[in-house]
Amino acid sequence: MTPFMHTVQALLDGEPAPVTGTEQSRPGPVPVATDTQVIVRSLAEQLVSEANVVLREHGEVIRLDDEVGPGELAFTLGYRDRAARVQTVMSGRSALVSLVVTGRPEEAPRRLAGDGELEALLLNLIAPV
Repeated sequence: MTPFMHTVQALLDGEPAPVTGTEQSRPGPVPVATDTQVIVRSLAEQLVSEANVVLREHGEVIRLDDEVGPGELAFTLGYRDRAARVQTVMSGRSALVSLVVTGRPEEAPRRLAGDGELEALLLNLIAPV
């Protein structure tokens, strides 16, 4: 098992989920924002695959749905009735990367504070309420 798979199992065994670190999202150049989106999406696919190996034994698994539309790249991670959407919205030469989590009040756009925060986000989706 991978380290993340062990972490998912520990969460299912009762360990608390870590806090997901976010930071205020600010517009940036389209190439940088789209590169960030692709990197985070690739990591999400790997982590979802690892988590689902453990979760499959318990019934439900994490869903990963891609969305592409005019001026936007996005993917949604879903588990039971919870979801988190990572999106990059482009306008002209700038783009805004943001995180939208179901059930969290709307505030100024936020994004994951770093690559390691994607693991925390997934664990928070899985964590018992």
